[in-house]
Amino acid sequence: MRKIWEIPGGIHPPEHKAQSLCNPLADLPLPAQIVLPVSQHLGAPAEPIVEVGDQVLKGELVAMGKQAISANVHASTSGKVVAIEQRPLPHPSGMDGLCVVIEPDGEDRWAALQACEDYNTLEPAALLEKIQAAGIAGMGGAGFPTSVKLAPRNPIKTLIINGTECEPYITADDVLMRHHAADIVQGIQLLSHLLGEPEEILVAIENNKPEAIETMKAAVSECGDARMEVVPLPTKYPSGGEKQLVQILTGQEVPSGGLPAQLGVVCQNVATVLAAWRAVRFGEPLIERITTVTGEAFSDQRNVRVRLGTPIEFVLEQHGYDGKRASRLVMGGPMMGFSIVNAEAPVIKTTNCLLAPSLEEAPSPGPAQACIRCGMCAEACPSSLLPQQLYWYSRAQDEEKLKAHNLFDCIECGACSYVCPSQIPLVQFYRAAKGEIRRHDAEKKHADRARQRFEFHKQRIEEEKAARARAREEAQEKARQRAQEKAAAEAATGDKPVAPKADKAKLVADALAKAKQAGGADQRERLERKLLAADDRLAKLKQKESELADSPEQLEALRARIKEAELASQAIRNKLAALESAPSNAQAGQSKVAD
Repeated sequence: MRKIWEIPGGIHPPEHKAQSLCNPLADLPLPAQIVLPVSQHLGAPAEPIVEVGDQVLKGELVAMGKQAISANVHASTSGKVVAIEQRPLPHPSGMDGLCVVIEPDGEDRWAALQACEDYNTLEPAALLEKIQAAGIAGMGGAGFPTSVKLAPRNPIKTLIINGTECEPYITADDVLMRHHAADIVQGIQLLSHLLGEPEEILVAIENNKPEAIETMKAAVSECGDARMEVVPLPTKYPSGGEKQLVQILTGQEVPSGGLPAQLGVVCQNVATVLAAWRAVRFGEPLIERITTVTGEAFSDQRNVRVRLGTPIEFVLEQHGYDGKRASRLVMGGPMMGFSIVNAEAPVIKTTNCLLAPSLEEAPSPGPAQACIRCGMCAEACPSSLLPQQLYWYSRAQDEEKLKAHNLFDCIECGACSYVCPSQIPLVQFYRAAKGEIRRHDAEKKHADRARQRFEFHKQRIEEEKAARARAREEAQEKARQRAQEKAAAEAATGDKPVAPKADKAKLVADALAKAKQAGGADQRERLERKLLAADDRLAKLKQKESELADSPEQLEALRARIKEAELASQAIRNKLAALESAPSNAQAGQSKVAD
C-alpha cells in the first residue's frame, strides 16, 4: 500500500456527482454551426489558414499555432467555412475573440489521417510532433499545450496521471475512465516512452469513484507494467491541483514559482492522455471531448461526447435547460468555474462541465461583509498562503507586497471564499490583482525593450560617426603621405624646379592684368552703349526746342532738360576717357613689381 501524504488546508463541499451519472454517456448531434475559437489553450492564439468559402473535412487543420506555446485547431466536422470573425468566447470577462465558423454539410467526412501501428519505431521528437500537430492541450482545465509539457528539461522519475476530478458536480473523467480504461493505459505507456521510462507511474483517483478505480486497476493489471499503480486518494478538495497531487503522492512540495518537473515529476490529466494516444495511434486531432451537463436547471443531466465548437446554447437546448430556474450558468465546477455571459459561446478543449444549478442548489450569495479576521481562509488554503493579507494588499493594489506574499502560488481553488463567513469573494480579488500585475509587467517589458532599442540605435549612430571620422583621418593621412612622397621624389629628380619669387609675382600680376583687361572691355562696351543713348536723347530734345519757339514757358523747361542731358553725356565721355588710360597705368605697375 503506497503511502499518502496529507496536504494543508482543503475542504469537503457537497459532491453532487451522482446526478450526472444516472444517465449513460451519450453523443450530441451536430449543431447548425460549428464555432472554433483560434485560442482554446494557454499561450499565443493560432492563426487561421483557411478562408471564407473553403470546404473543410473533419479533422482538417483550420488554424495553426505558429509560436512555441500554442496549439493547432481542427475542424470537428466536414462543411463550409462561412465566416472568420469575432464571436463570443467562454471566458470570465465575456469577451469576443477570432473564430472560424463552419456550416456542417451533414456528411461528417474525415480528412486523411496518418496512423501509427507501433510508436516504438518513432523517435520521441517525431511523436511529440504528432501530438503537437493534433492540437492536444491540457483538458483538465488549464489548457497548457501538451507537447511542451512532455519535453521537460529535467529527467523525470515519476509520471502522475490525474484522475482525481475533485471538484463537485464534474464526472467527465470518471465516465472517461470507465469507458476507455484500456486506451488510457496505452496512452500512459506512450507518455512513459516519451519521458524516458520514469521509475514509477501513479494513476491517482479519488476514492469516491469506485467503478473507475476498479476499471483502471483491471486495465493496469492486464498491461503487466510493474511500474504502473492505481492509487486511490481520500476525497478532499482540491487534491486534484497539480502541486497538491505531487505533494500527496511523493511528499515533495513544489517550490514557490516552480514546476513539478524540477522535482522530476510530470502530471497529465486522463483525458489528455487519451487524446495524445489517439493522436499518435490513429492520427486523430483533438476535435471532441466528454463534458458533464448537470444542475437542477436541466431536465436531463448526464455526460455527453460533444464536438468542439458546438455552441453552448445548443447543448442547453438538448438537455432541457430552464433559464428561469437556474441561479446562474457556469462553465466548469462551482469552485473554479466561471459564469457564462453569452450562451452563444462554444464548447472548447477545456470545457469539462456545463453547470446550471437551481436557486435552491446554489442560492445567490449575499452582499460581502467586513472581514472579521477569523482566520478560516488561512486554515482552508491548500497552498499555505495568507488569504486575508492577500485580500488587503489586493484592495490596496500593493503589488510589491502581493508578490512578497506569493500571490501567484494561489491556484484559485476557491476554498478561502467557500469558508469565508463574511462572504467576501476573495478569489475574484486575487484574479484581478494577478491580471493587473501581469499587465504592468508586460508594460514594463515593453518599455524596457523600447529603451534597449533606443540605446542600441543611439550607440549604432555614435559608432557610425566614429567610423566615418576615423575613415576621414585615415584618408587625410594617406593624402599627406602621398604628397610628401611626391614632393620628395620631385626634389630628388629635379623634374620640377621651384620658380623664383619674382617670377611668381610676375605671373600673379599678369593674371590680374588680364582679368582687369577682360573686365575693362566689358565696362567700355556698356559705357559706349549708354553714350549713344544719351546723345540720341539730347538730339531729340534739341529738335523739339526749335518746334517750341512760340511758347516761352515750355521752352524754358525744355532747355533745363537739354542741359541735364548734356551733363549726363559729358559724364559718360569722362568715364570712357578714364577707362582708356587704365591699361597704361597697369603696365607701369607691372614694371614696378618686376623691378
